[in-house]
Amino acid sequence: MQNPLRWFEIATTDLERAVRFYQTVFATELRRETCGDIAMAIFPYAEPFPSGALVAMPQLQPRDNGTLIYLDGGDDLNAVLARIPAAGGQVVMEKTDLGNDIGHIALFIDSEGNRVGVYSQH
Repeated sequence: MQNPLRWFEIATTDLERAVRFYQTVFATELRRETCGDIAMAIFPYAEPFPSGALVAMPQLQPRDNGTLIYLDGGDDLNAVLARIPAAGGQVVMEKTDLGNDIGHIALFIDSEGNRVGVYSQH
């Protein structure tokens, strides 16, 4: 196994609200698709994967205390964190240096109630 992450799904109760949140926070566009009766919005990616999507389906419910994924915070983690409150989320752990030149992380609660991490080298 060269890369253990292939795909992730972030649960939503209101897909449109979640799309607005993530597009605002990460200054990007998500691509809407359906897979059967499942509505989703896919994060941008370059081949080969990994990537993931916001997903609206009854089997998935937003959580703030389960598995934690870290999204790419780009070159300026502070800019990402600054957009979270206005987009309807809450920063719950400010930018934290991991030491040893590993990088920086922060945590937020998204518009749906999910706890999500962001990572940046700087």
